[in-house]
Amino acid sequence: MQLLDSSAFIHEYHTDERTASIPAVQAELEGEHAFRFDAMEGSGMHIHVPDEETVARVTRAAAETGDDGELSDTDRRLIAAAFELDAELVTDDYAMQNVAAHLDVDCSIIAREGIEEQRNWTFQCVGCGREFDDDRDRCPICGSDLTRKNPS
Repeated sequence: MQLLDSSAFIHEYHTDERTASIPAVQAELEGEHAFRFDAMEGSGMHIHVPDEETVARVTRAAAETGDDGELSDTDRRLIAAAFELDAELVTDDYAMQNVAAHLDVDCSIIAREGIEEQRNWTFQCVGCGREFDDDRDRCPICGSDLTRKNPS
């Protein structure tokens, strides 16, 4: 089964596999893209609502990889649904791919190249340069903003 992100509807993704999506994706789509969602639902696409406990697990995984600030609520719910359904997540979003890989959820891409490796981001203070493993609003040492830094 493939779980479809909004980019699948925007880029007119086609598959012979069984498909699923979530209500939050439908809410993001407009115009012809929304009609495409409705048509696929009418032709048998499964609509899944993930458990809040699984969404919380995805949020914890995103914090571990450093992608928490990059994911929307819809993104978290999509990954959670893919996890629960043991489905392949179809998305172009790099942060979603990274968190999905952390949870051993398979991904397919649509219009871009996928991620080449999973990353656990670090965060660096723009003021004093100190690095932290977890994302914070401000540096606890000097109060400056933190930026996401590639760990390699």
